[in-house]
Parts: sequence; structure tokens; C-alpha cells
Amino acid sequence: MIRASDCSIESESQLDAPATGDFTFRDPAGQLRLMETQALRLIRPPAVQETIDFLDSRLRSELERSGDLITTEIAEAGSNYFIQPGEFWLRHPLVEPISYPWEWTVVHWRAAAELTLRVADRAIDAGWILKDATPLNIVFDGPRPVLVDVLSFERRDPQSKVWLAYGQFVRTFLLPLLAKKLLSWPLQASLFARDGYEPRAIYQALRPWQRLHPDLLDIVTLATLFENRGSKTPAPHAAPTHSDPELITHILHKRIARLRKQLHNAAAAEPPSRWSAYPQSATHYQASDTDEKMQFVQQVLAQFRPSRVLDIGANTGAYSLAAARSNARVVSLDSDAAALEVLLQAAKHQNAPVTALVANIARPTPAAGWQNQEQMSLLQRLTGKFDLVLMLAVIHHLILREQLPLTHISELCASLTQRWLLLEWVPVSDPMYQEWLRGREALYGQLCEDDLLRAFGSHFSVAERTVLGNQRILLLLERTSPATADIPTSQAC
Repeated sequence: MIRASDCSIESESQLDAPATGDFTFRDPAGQLRLMETQALRLIRPPAVQETIDFLDSRLRSELERSGDLITTEIAEAGSNYFIQPGEFWLRHPLVEPISYPWEWTVVHWRAAAELTLRVADRAIDAGWILKDATPLNIVFDGPRPVLVDVLSFERRDPQSKVWLAYGQFVRTFLLPLLAKKLLSWPLQASLFARDGYEPRAIYQALRPWQRLHPDLLDIVTLATLFENRGSKTPAPHAAPTHSDPELITHILHKRIARLRKQLHNAAAAEPPSRWSAYPQSATHYQASDTDEKMQFVQQVLAQFRPSRVLDIGANTGAYSLAAARSNARVVSLDSDAAALEVLLQAAKHQNAPVTALVANIARPTPAAGWQNQEQMSLLQRLTGKFDLVLMLAVIHHLILREQLPLTHISELCASLTQRWLLLEWVPVSDPMYQEWLRGREALYGQLCEDDLLRAFGSHFSVAERTVLGNQRILLLLERTSPATADIPTSQAC
């Protein structure tokens, strides 16, 4: 049993530096701070007893054991300098990198929504209820979603049929997925809709016949029509109806079951793309080239045993999964959601510690929220976190499609890796390079390996080099200081 008297914390010296300072401020019950090694949550006095009750509950224990809920401990005395005597703080493990819904594929969204409904279902039977149901309360630990907000739970009124978070779930989960499926609104647009979409916005964008679709009738069409007629939803704290508690529990479960069915229909898989089928359709790779490339990557992984790997331009994730098999925790980036969904399904099947994010490293996700401080930028979350960065068949994308100078690419890579960088240089003669050159021979038609080595020489030295049968070049670069960099000159040009 946890008692409030057990939770007094005295101020001591700083043991863990803040990573971002105050991170949340909207929740009246508490505040979250992200530190270098943990997440700390302040519980404000009015919410302390209910939080203690939840931490004492069987529901909390079961959800933690299943992995659906982040593990929680009471912060010990002296854990951080800013904790004042008498304050009640909780400590959670830090899940890195934090991801946001606008960096997720449909597979992510569906998994996060299913987790939310699963937890809500279990809470009802345990005498609790979720008062929040938003994707912003979910993070991904590899391919597995985890609920991280312990303040989302409150005691359930056994006389109330209302799940107050129902509308939030519809706005923040169902409507973005339906807008993606029916209107082709990108999920990335959720960056600009913190509390999701209003039914009216979807209704106005739909064709008349679409408004009568069974999955849209109640949450979009009727919701909009009732709004137009001035109908108001019941007040959140309406008087109890004194109905049969078992019947009320049944009604709540049926409501969640209905949402689960709507979610299944809304979460349409990404259609195949050019890049999701790229490993099978790439004509400029022979089987021997692919095998040799994989062998080189596996050799690097076996020799240096990196613990944290960043795979930029991961595509369907062959090299991300290879890194995971070598016991590395992997972050995989790609701007093609369909390709990443292939990776996600494989990672889930293999239980591989791969966190896949829809992101373009040339146009990284910006910081967002109030004063750009509620959600961190992608680079804030990635900089300096990795032992090895993979950049396989990516640089020619950055040069020809993003028009980035090699020196800028070098600086970015140096900021991301603590030691190793494995990249693939695509020569001008390569079919993909020629396809994207598009008449800009004067600008990019003369680039060669020496240009790459000179640009990267300020930060890296060459540790290993191999040339594939298709003349693409694999380079293992080691991070150096500018004063000791010694980049040899190749014979490429």
C-alpha cells in the first residue's frame, strides 16, 4: 500500500540534467519533465490521492505487466535538484526516441488506437475509466505502443453511461484515419490539429453519398446535423441516472466495441508505392550486389557491435532488421509510409527493437506546440544518440532531389553519430543518378568520390571501403576531430 506520507521528497543535488526543461503544462493534474535518463512527472496536490490509489490498484499492475502502460515508480529523495520538500513526483523510464502521431504510418495509428480501446475496456471492469483518449499519450517502444500518461485514469462513476473521452477518441483517432482513407488528407497534417478534426470539417469535404456511409453516419453526419440544429451534448457532470450498474458496464463495453469496428474500417493500409516494392523492382542491383552489400553491413555490425543505430532512408528495412538482429536498438527513417509499413510488420513479427518514423531527414519534423516547446523537433530527438548511422543509397537523393551541398550533409551526419557512419556513394554513371540528373550536368554531372571524401574530411576518416559489382561504393567512416581528420584520396576521378 502506498501512503501519501511515504511520498515526501527533499531537495538534494542534481543527479540527472533536464533534457528539455518543462515539457507539459496543459494537464491541471500534473506536469512532465524529460531528463537525460528518465521522465519525471509532478502530481499536483488535488490529484495526489487518486494517483496513489491508481498506483495501488490491480489494474495498474496488470497493465504494466502486459506492457500496455509505462512502468512507474515514486521518485526518491534527492533524485533531482528542483524537487521541493513535500512534492509528489513519479519516475518513468525514458522511451527513445519519442515519436509523434504526425510521424506515424496507418499501422502506428491503428496500433495506438487499439491500445487505447484495450486499456479503456480493461479499466471499465476494474472500476476505472480513461478520461483522455488521444494519440499524444502514446509512444512507440520499437513497434509496440505504450500508454505513458498515468494521469489519464480516474475512478469510474458506476451510475454514469458516459465515457467522456469518446469524443476525443473520435476526433483524434477515427476522423484523421477516415480523412486519410476517404479524402487523402495526409496523417502528417495532424501536426496542425492538436485536438483532432471536428466532424463538420470532414462532413463539408465529403461527397453527399459518402455522408451516408455507416461508419460516418453517427460520428460525422449526425454529429454535424445536430450541431447545426443547436443540439448540445449532455453536460459532463450530468446527474446520475441510477441505472443498473451491470447494464451501464455493458453499454460502455458495447460503445468501445463499436469504436473498435469503426477503427478497423477506417485504418486502410497504405497502397503500394514505388519504394515499397523497390527491393524487388530495382534493376540496377543484381542479386550478387545485394548479397555483397548485406554482407558488408553485417560485417560492420558484427565487428563493432553498435548499441544504437540510425537507418536513414530505411525503405522496407532490410538493414534495420539486420542491425536489430545484432542486438542494436534501431531508429528507421523514411518518407515513404508504404515502405515503412512493410518494415513495421516485419519488426512486429520478429519482435525487433525497431522504431520506424515517417520522416525526411532533409526536411525534418519541426518543433511544435506552444512556443515550439511542447513537442521536440526530430533533430533534437536524434542528435548525438547513435553509435552507427546507416546512409545507404541516400546521398544522391539529398544532392539531386534536395540540392544539398556535400559539406552540409557531412555536418548533419557528424551531429547524429558518436562514432561510425556507413554510407553508399552512387556514381554519376549509375542509372538512378542519371534519371534524377535531369539536364543539370553542369551542376552535378562531375561529382565523384573525391568530392565526397573532401567534404566529409572535416569530420570523418575512412575505415573501410568496398566497391560493389554495380560500381556503387560502400564507405565505413569513423568520426574524428577536425584536427586529426586524414581522408585519403581515391582513384574514383
